[in-house]
Amino acid sequence: MAEPGAKSDLHLYLRTAREALLWKLDGLSEYDIRRPLTPTGTNLLGLIKHLTGCELGYFGITFGRPFDEPLPWLTDDAEPNVDMWATADESREEIVGLYHRVCAHSDATIDELALDDAGTVPHWPDDRKRITLHRVLVHMIAETHRHAGHADIIRELIDGATGLRRENDNMPPGDRAWWQAYRDRLENVARQADRG
Repeated sequence: MAEPGAKSDLHLYLRTAREALLWKLDGLSEYDIRRPLTPTGTNLLGLIKHLTGCELGYFGITFGRPFDEPLPWLTDDAEPNVDMWATADESREEIVGLYHRVCAHSDATIDELALDDAGTVPHWPDDRKRITLHRVLVHMIAETHRHAGHADIIRELIDGATGLRRENDNMPPGDRAWWQAYRDRLENVARQADRG
């Protein structure tokens, strides 16, 4: 049995990851939140759309807790990778609003179940598909923080904004010139190591 407070600690880490991801959209245009900035098309709004499906799958479907709104990108006949980008018809407000509603549904699951309550992940292999709420929480914390890290890089590429939160960027102090000098130093070190 988990120690008292373990579930609330895990839930706090999940909520922190959600908040870190969402603020990466603040102040950006529709174009910037959708622009693919990696060779595989990673973009900010797509990350939120993807995590909406993950939250619903792991905290809803896994524990037999249906959600009232269908997610068309979770059907068997959906276009491959459609959960990783938003169509021109899907607004920021629509996707972010849906993410908030799905997270509230997830939060209700977390609040109502014990850490050792079990569910079934339908798309996992038979030998691993039976899973506890504790493991789902750990999985979704890792998944959400992983994608929040992607969002960190995407946002920095768009406008230079960095850090965990707008009010606490947790970055060393330095102006643009300091960061450019720092980056140049790292570039020189990399070139020296390559000549090695």
